[in-house]
Amino acid sequence: FYRFFSFLSLFCFSMLGIVLAGNIFQVFIFWELVGISSFLLIGFYVERHTASTAANKAFIMNRVGDFGFLIGLMVLWTYCGTFSFAHVNDSALAVAGGSATQAGEQPVGLFQMAGLGGFGGCVGKSAQFPLQTWLPDAMEGPTPVSALVHSATMVAAGVYLAGRFYPMFTPEVLLVIAYAGCITLFIGATIAIVATDIKRVLAYSTISQLGYMM
Repeated sequence: FYRFFSFLSLFCFSMLGIVLAGNIFQVFIFWELVGISSFLLIGFYVERHTASTAANKAFIMNRVGDFGFLIGLMVLWTYCGTFSFAHVNDSALAVAGGSATQAGEQPVGLFQMAGLGGFGGCVGKSAQFPLQTWLPDAMEGPTPVSALVHSATMVAAGVYLAGRFYPMFTPEVLLVIAYAGCITLFIGATIAIVATDIKRVLAYSTISQLGYMM
């Protein structure tokens, strides 16, 4: 019980940090803490092979998305020199207005890369296509974890981050997000129709609704 409570406390602390973080790098730190705590919670039943396998799968697939997030951070630091949301948003508005230049060229491509990288992190956490398969397997964890972490709190962090990054998203990135959301909601709802395990049905339904939110 104390071990479970410790993991859950770390998760809640990390989620609170994502919401209260004042710059993008702080968000990334708490983002990784959420990934670690979710790995510990999913694999809580260490004696069950399916639980440990599901925890490894969730951790690896989230790291794939977070690698894109890290690339986006490096691009923003290279161009903006800061991780402050206010400064980065101002730079994005300048790019959108056509008043920003770098080495004589418009850095629109840089913001497209940064936006796609940031969205990569959202894809991993919110189980969007093509990284959606970890969430149904994560239902191998304890039922309270499935209810709190993987049906409500953690998976919504990606949608929250997409909303917070919205000023940095160029129209091309927004189109990619829309297509990814449409594909995800269709796949999630279709698989939920034929799934037999009730927890997996809820997981695929969650994936579909997250696609709508994106």
